[in-house]
Amino acid sequence: MNGFLTEEDVLEAVAPLTRVQLTRFVEAEVVAPMEGATGRVYRRLDVVRMELLCELTETYALEPDALAMVMGLVDQLHGVRAELKAVLSALEAEDDATRARVVELLKAARAG
Repeated sequence: MNGFLTEEDVLEAVAPLTRVQLTRFVEAEVVAPMEGATGRVYRRLDVVRMELLCELTETYALEPDALAMVMGLVDQLHGVRAELKAVLSALEAEDDATRARVVELLKAARAG
């Protein structure tokens, strides 16, 4: 299976997900399956994403356009988080004086 899941695997893995919902999620471009040798395939990340989409749909009755907006914000947040981790990792590699200077610059930026 190469780590990819078929549509049937996804429907089995995500209990509340229906075939109609899956089609709507793909049409709304909030889930982007890949084309495999036998048709559409999904990554494990897509399964987690669909679990969140089902929860948002069920709890808040979000329409596809609202889902797309929310998921876009979630994606941006994940991107910012990854960038912050990279900055923190780079900062950890610096000497104490540099780290202290950056801390002071951050304090000044927050205050201003």
